[in-house]
Amino acid sequence: MPVSEELEPEPTLYRTLFLSDVHLGTRGCQAELLLDFLKHNDAGTVYLVGDMIDGWRLKSGWYWPQAHNDVIQKLLRKVRKGTRMIYVPGNHDEFARQYIGAFFGGVEVADHAYHTTADKKRLLIVHGDQFDIVVKHARWLAFLGDGAYTFALWSNLWLNKIRRKLGFTYWSLSAWAKLKVKNAVNFIGAFEVALAEAARRHHADGVVCGHIHHAVIRDINGITYVNIGDFVESCTAIAEHFDGRLEILHWDTTADERSLAANAQKNRSAARAAA
Repeated sequence: MPVSEELEPEPTLYRTLFLSDVHLGTRGCQAELLLDFLKHNDAGTVYLVGDMIDGWRLKSGWYWPQAHNDVIQKLLRKVRKGTRMIYVPGNHDEFARQYIGAFFGGVEVADHAYHTTADKKRLLIVHGDQFDIVVKHARWLAFLGDGAYTFALWSNLWLNKIRRKLGFTYWSLSAWAKLKVKNAVNFIGAFEVALAEAARRHHADGVVCGHIHHAVIRDINGITYVNIGDFVESCTAIAEHFDGRLEILHWDTTADERSLAANAQKNRSAARAAA
């Protein structure tokens, strides 16, 4: 069913929200969870930091269920209601890079952007694929890796359907495997340092990026490195509070699911106390 504009809860308001690596057009995309996130969270400015639509997958086979269309409509509805939205394309949606400087439905398309936080920190906003040597210099290898990654996400999708039926929480097989492989860990570290150095060259205090699906906020030699994560594996976003503080928001279950779990825990605690 399309997203209803009625009976939606009052969202939590932030100064800024950052989203990346949603990969609309793939079976691994967690569109329903993203819709729930967008329903419960809002901001005056939203940055879409690349790989929002997966053009690589769509070229090999069309997959676009209603929920993926609903995500687009939900984002555009926020723009119509006054949200400023900046779209910085990544490698999977590189087709949008030919429209740098244009506006679509009120959404600005930019190669990169700068954001000043409430506490006057200047942040470079970039997807990050420009600093991935595999994507930049061995494109065929990147496509090969993308195929293997897609299979891992397919396996992860079915694994978590089973986990939900058994009452377990969401768990990312692909993210776990990635962090267990020494070369992947080394790549992530090198990627983070490269992005931090890019921020320094841009005379910025920090950098906000995506691309590697690994959400984190940390200091690298005096530069604030922020990776948004994704809405495929970890289901994360970055929020800027009104005092400038940055926070990773985890949304791997819906608000209703969390409320039910909290109530169930409360009832169990009350039962134990009464026993």
